[in-house]
Amino acid sequence: MAVAFSGGADSTALLMACVRRWPGQVRAIHIHHGLQADADKFARHCQVLCEQLQVPLVLCKVNAKHEAGQSPEDAARKARYAALSEAVHAHPLLQGVKDIALGQHADDQVETLLLALSRGAGLPGLASMPSKWLRDDLHWHRPLLNVAGAKLREYLTLLKVTWVEDPTNQDEQFTRNRIRAQLLPALERAFPQFRDTFSRSASHAAEAQEILNEVAAADLSSLMASGGLNIKFLQQLSPARQSLVLRQWLKVHHQTTPSTVQMSELLSQIAACTTRGHQLRLKVGRGYALRDGQVLTWSDQV
Repeated sequence: MAVAFSGGADSTALLMACVRRWPGQVRAIHIHHGLQADADKFARHCQVLCEQLQVPLVLCKVNAKHEAGQSPEDAARKARYAALSEAVHAHPLLQGVKDIALGQHADDQVETLLLALSRGAGLPGLASMPSKWLRDDLHWHRPLLNVAGAKLREYLTLLKVTWVEDPTNQDEQFTRNRIRAQLLPALERAFPQFRDTFSRSASHAAEAQEILNEVAAADLSSLMASGGLNIKFLQQLSPARQSLVLRQWLKVHHQTTPSTVQMSELLSQIAACTTRGHQLRLKVGRGYALRDGQVLTWSDQV
């Protein structure tokens, strides 16, 4: 078992709990983003605590700078997960590790759900963060999703264990921080059980999405033609089911996601494919949906 250990309260509480539950079997991975003046200080704090706990620590430095049009948070998150996976597969101290534990908790789950709602997300967004999943031949776990952040700090205070505070967590230019500072206290006053009920709603959304994924996979299997999808068979599905299978096709086969506007126009164009002469060339995701006879294809070439 490896714990993604930032040195913050959440991952520190997770590390302490794992060490108590599996003594001598836990390793830690610290991702050094290099984005803050205190990044070296965070790394030293992690090294000191891991030495005290006799937990092997792997330090990974990553380039988490964001590209044009990409949010800094998203860039850091992607760099972090990639580094965690690479470390487990390559570092000698992590040989044999098959499970990675992450410190996101109930407040993080609520923030994720509220962000999804603010963006008009569908079921995948409303499902928020899964508690466990498989990727890169590794089992990923978020065991604290039902625990409030305040409870984790109380736990560390009881153990007299210190942690580091990321100063960017107080910067309300980030939407997630505004939710944490302004909305969560209001929800606490109005709906004291909101963490449990919101988490339950996210679980319901995840369950529904899992069923839809199975339907989409079955439809996709029956619609596949040489180089794409059979338009005639696709037209026999309801618009909602067409949208479902098209999103599955674009995601699984072309690693792209259409916007709501793009999907609406694509459905309209597919419905209009009733004559051989109707042409289709539409921007979808990062490429183009094209008609080739009775087959809907996709290309990332302009």
